[in-house]
Amino acid sequence: MKIGAHVSSAGGVDKAIDRAEEIGAEAIQVFVSGPTTWRVKDPDDKIVSKYLARVEETSIDTTFFHGVYLINLGSPNPELMNKGIDSLIKYQLVAEKIGCKGTIFHIGSHKGLGFEAVLPQVVDCFHRILDATPEGPWLIIENSAGMGQSIGSSWGEISEVMHQVNSDRVKVCLDTQHSFANGYNVATKEGLDEVMEEFDAKIGLANLVAVHANDSKVPFERGLDRHENIGEGYIGTDGFKTIMGHAAFQNVPFLMEVPGFEGNGVDKRSVDTLKAIREG
Repeated sequence: MKIGAHVSSAGGVDKAIDRAEEIGAEAIQVFVSGPTTWRVKDPDDKIVSKYLARVEETSIDTTFFHGVYLINLGSPNPELMNKGIDSLIKYQLVAEKIGCKGTIFHIGSHKGLGFEAVLPQVVDCFHRILDATPEGPWLIIENSAGMGQSIGSSWGEISEVMHQVNSDRVKVCLDTQHSFANGYNVATKEGLDEVMEEFDAKIGLANLVAVHANDSKVPFERGLDRHENIGEGYIGTDGFKTIMGHAAFQNVPFLMEVPGFEGNGVDKRSVDTLKAIREG
């Protein structure tokens, strides 16, 4: 189980490795564009070479991308939907270039139309992205906290998308805070056992490739996406001891997206906190 963090790639994706090393992260997640822009800059060969060299030097060889926040594959607006498809294609092409595991993203919102109504469109979007990208990097669905008529809050909805897309290149990232806020009690042993049994039955543990390790600023089943530092939220240190001790997560990288104890994003104390729980 690698302990990782979302870090900045400002100045080039190779700089993300430097920032990860500074805080002791063993895996990273980055944007390769601004999180709220459609423009994706393809790194030149010099940047790629620097990135690969830093990977060799540090052994930080597990990198994930996070798709931009603008993506909505369920949008009734064709222009917005197509921009989301194009962004994910570009991300996946960069992922293949640097050996990234894949792109983690939220499917989007059905905008009141209902999941079943937009499902065919979502499935078609996945097929278009997969057809236009290399075999290597995964398209990784992240479960949402249940806000804003979101698609993919439940294991059932994610399972249905995966079943209809029918590709072994589609995987899942489980966000602890989103799960907790949406009514999946990952904070207790009994609750977590039940949650992961359902996950395995509907999605399959083999399809779980990353965990977003975030404590929750809001109470259980509140339905809001609000991250907190590990041990300072409603999941708590004991909750993360339970999560990290569960067999389903033993070989899955944990990537933090927390405010940081200094308020500047994931820091060394954040990483050390999760490492201490892992070692315990």
